[in-house]
Amino acid sequence: MNVRKTAVLMMIGLLAAACGSGGGATKDTAPDQAGGPVRIKVWAWYPEFKDVVAHFNATHKDVQVDWVQAGIGGDEYTKLKTALKAGSGAPDVVMLEFQELPTIQLTKHLLDIGPYGASAVKGDYAEWAWKQVSDGNKVFAIPVDGGPMAMLYRKDIFDKYQLDVPKTWDEYRKVAEKLKQAAPDKFISAFGISPDAAGWLQGLFWQAGSRPYTYSYSKLPNIGVTLNDPNAKKVMEYWGGLVRDKLADPTSTGGTDFYNGLGSGKYVTYLAAGWGPAYLASIAEKTKGKWRAAPMPQWTAGANDHGDWGGSTFAVTDQTKHPKEAAKVAMELFGTDKEAWKIGIDKAFLFPTVTSILHWDYFLNKEYEFFGNQKVNEVFVPTSDALGPFDWSPFQDYAYNTLTEQVAAASKGTVSWSGALDQLQAKVTAYAGQQGFTVSPSAQQ
Repeated sequence: MNVRKTAVLMMIGLLAAACGSGGGATKDTAPDQAGGPVRIKVWAWYPEFKDVVAHFNATHKDVQVDWVQAGIGGDEYTKLKTALKAGSGAPDVVMLEFQELPTIQLTKHLLDIGPYGASAVKGDYAEWAWKQVSDGNKVFAIPVDGGPMAMLYRKDIFDKYQLDVPKTWDEYRKVAEKLKQAAPDKFISAFGISPDAAGWLQGLFWQAGSRPYTYSYSKLPNIGVTLNDPNAKKVMEYWGGLVRDKLADPTSTGGTDFYNGLGSGKYVTYLAAGWGPAYLASIAEKTKGKWRAAPMPQWTAGANDHGDWGGSTFAVTDQTKHPKEAAKVAMELFGTDKEAWKIGIDKAFLFPTVTSILHWDYFLNKEYEFFGNQKVNEVFVPTSDALGPFDWSPFQDYAYNTLTEQVAAASKGTVSWSGALDQLQAKVTAYAGQQGFTVSPSAQQ
């Protein structure tokens, strides 16, 4: 999955462009033929999705998928919201990123697909992913892929300057200091964000134990919001110190300059999502064989805390005339189908949330030539297994845009790094109140 024009899954969009999946569709939905299969329209922008659809249609007689690429990220969401509000024009099934799901669900135009068989597949998925698409017995979407985070690093540069692979954030800073002394033109990484890359920083907050939102759909508009808790501030102060001491470059981790820097050796680590290895290989081809993967540094030695950056789902809209068949499509386009997942893994760089695929030898033992034939999923899969629950807000786009503004302000010195989160808390709380939410502090975990 791959970069994006939207807030969290930066990567889906970029990869879609990189893989050339920019606009194809099968055919638009035609009226169901008497006695023929039910036709279900799907909006999605996964790379190489055409092959997944072809596989589904070849293996299903009662239902067929008509795929439409209606835009990437925010472009699709804008069209979807317009169609849902108008009462017509929406697809039967739509691809939604995890962080976008609550916003769309708030419109009450997504079906609870639990009664159509979705509840029965709960055990197929990573628990953290399933909790993001459900509320009690209600199921609003089927998870597809995720983005558990780990550290990719330039082994050749580490070897050249005798740098140890850091296991803690304290060690990560020491590596950054030693690198800067030996090679002043290099940085341990970058620390800056755009709205497209805000999910990267949210993943770091997640790993540190920050849980900014607590609520359930059934109890909205009541929602807990704490964006400036000590765990999030710890992350901001840490990275702010790296920027201040010129150990981290204040460049957006989601921008062209950052990706060019990964290819040139300017940045020697990439704190990446599970889709990151294949994406890095596509943008830094000349560095093939020089990278390796390692677990994320921990705040406490010996801990096993992790965060996620990105992920997506299939949801069914209330405009479908065939809820049972639409739910089946959402569940079975990928589901536990290994042939579909081979396409998703090999061609679309998806990181599965289906536990049987996560631990499938084909995926777990897959060697990546770009990483010196390392089995990088042996690093990322345990990360996914260790992820705990996390809630996204129904106003995530605003929160990400405001977080981006505050990080930029801190980088310029107009607000302290921890103060930036206080500003974020104040602005998001005020905005949520204006949108009709009743806000209280989150119960931090």
